[in-house]
Amino acid sequence: MFRILSSTMLCTLLFGCAQAPSSTNSSALNTLYDYQLYSPHTQPITLKQLVSSAEDADVILVGEWHTHPATHYFEAQLLHKLTVAKPKLALSMEQFSRDKQAIVNQYVDGEIGEQTLKQEANAWPNYSSDYRPLIEYAKTNNLDVIAANAPRKIVRCIGRKGTDYVASLPSEQQRWIATKINTEQSPYKTKFMGSMHHGDLAQNENQYAAQVTWDETMGESIVNYLNDHPDHLVMHIAGNFHVEDGLGIKASILRRNPDLNVLVISITSDPIEPKSDYQLQVLPMPPRYEQEQNRMAAYRKMMHHSATTASNSECQQ
Repeated sequence: MFRILSSTMLCTLLFGCAQAPSSTNSSALNTLYDYQLYSPHTQPITLKQLVSSAEDADVILVGEWHTHPATHYFEAQLLHKLTVAKPKLALSMEQFSRDKQAIVNQYVDGEIGEQTLKQEANAWPNYSSDYRPLIEYAKTNNLDVIAANAPRKIVRCIGRKGTDYVASLPSEQQRWIATKINTEQSPYKTKFMGSMHHGDLAQNENQYAAQVTWDETMGESIVNYLNDHPDHLVMHIAGNFHVEDGLGIKASILRRNPDLNVLVISITSDPIEPKSDYQLQVLPMPPRYEQEQNRMAAYRKMMHHSATTASNSECQQ
């Protein structure tokens, strides 16, 4: 939920919806780099125990808060431990889109430098601080990196025009998103719609179509890779909303191949309660705003920026 100005995005950026809790039940968390892992039955576990539990997994989905230090520290440690335990491993990322796969491949293969990767592959603004360690580890250890996501421009236009927009795309660009985008009623759709506080029903339906385009594309990218590399394990990282409770990407994967074993790790700063996911407990991030006038000023600035930069003309083919 990083790239369209939806109500969900505004909620996360302005009101801290994903990180609101300010208490935790673990004494092990002292800094923003600290984390504690829990099993689905709320038992504290070590990283070694998690890797052992994932021995039979085909896919590990890691939910993150995109700028949380503990998230990225954990991801780097997990990637290393998984590589030791199962060398046939691929790293899959929300942070790169399918149309940039060739550029990502060139960087991992040592054919281009990092600045070219960042510019031509549209790396996220926090690439250098948060995602560089993963890519560098993959490069050093000859791991495939799957640019799993849908291009942001296409997703933005689906958010404005709905899935009918896809038919207007050239066939080459249609291959950059999932062949099937399921917008039917589901627990995931109920959860998403419950987070929407602005816009009419039609607007929210289009926003959901955009949201699920991410999930379907990432899920399909993972399944396609495993079809070609059935002996590999895929570790995929994405925003927590995309993976939490086995919704989003996991559901998309299992619709395409119900025989795959998908393990989910979601992130929280809440007290731990039983759920289907493994849980990564961290300290909450600092609040973005304490004063309402500052919060609303940021909201107005973002809305103005959206209105002046998001033109329907970019969705004309």
